[in-house]
Amino acid sequence: MSALFSFLGGSVFRMIWGEASAYFTRKQEHAEEMALLELQEKIEDARHERNVASMQLQHQLGIETIQVQSEAAISKSEVDAWSQAVADVGRKTGIKFVDTWNGGIRPLLASMAIVMVFAEIVALGFMMTDWHKELFGAVLGLYVADRSLKHRGK
Repeated sequence: MSALFSFLGGSVFRMIWGEASAYFTRKQEHAEEMALLELQEKIEDARHERNVASMQLQHQLGIETIQVQSEAAISKSEVDAWSQAVADVGRKTGIKFVDTWNGGIRPLLASMAIVMVFAEIVALGFMMTDWHKELFGAVLGLYVADRSLKHRGK
């Protein structure tokens, strides 16, 4: 009987203890692995959200860049057109009838416009609106600045 207790006490007990110990070790390793997988999933979700936010920001900035470039191109073309119009005001065409017509019609139209704007200012009680101020600035720039620069050879 003591041999049986010795056998069961030594070998079988170690085997049962080893299996139980291995079971609890595997269970703990499994729990750690699951915790790591959950942590990795959270990290990947956070990385994905940052990437999506970054792409959205880049997309928005790209649209804004295109809008700013478009506005700049429009502004440049308006300035170029205005500069060309100012340069073409006094240019002779070489056709006598057209040059005579331009020589007479432009001062007549300018005089009529001046009279109409002056009448409007008088009707407003000599109060100039922003539109009137802009108009006078453009006229002065066209006729006074252009001619003074022309005399200086610029």
